[in-house]
Amino acid sequence: VQLQASGGGLVQAGGSLRLSCAASGRPFSGYFMGWFRHAPGKEREFVAYIWWSSGMTDYADSVKGRFTISRDNAKKMVSLQMNSLKPEDTAVYYCATGYRADPRDWVSYDYWGQGTLVTVSS
Repeated sequence: VQLQASGGGLVQAGGSLRLSCAASGRPFSGYFMGWFRHAPGKEREFVAYIWWSSGMTDYADSVKGRFTISRDNAKKMVSLQMNSLKPEDTAVYYCATGYRADPRDWVSYDYWGQGTLVTVSS
């Protein structure tokens, strides 16, 4: 399984970015895809997840209403549209895939992408 994240960059507060994660290597039906972020000096933080089959989603309270996760099953691509970005959203963002237990918990994921840096300036 390979996950390739892209789309990070530098943006001013209030701006938008769209992250993408291209997945390959296995059928993903029955799995979920998540986004996590890791900021310097902080613990890894759940951002959002989506089930490949049903499209059901969930978000961290800190991003709810600002971020939208979506998937394109045919392209095996998951995207994270980030609007109204804040300086506290600055982090390396990782996409991951898993199938076990709680999709909000990083231990439920068995494959991770390489991460893409998002920097939000004030």
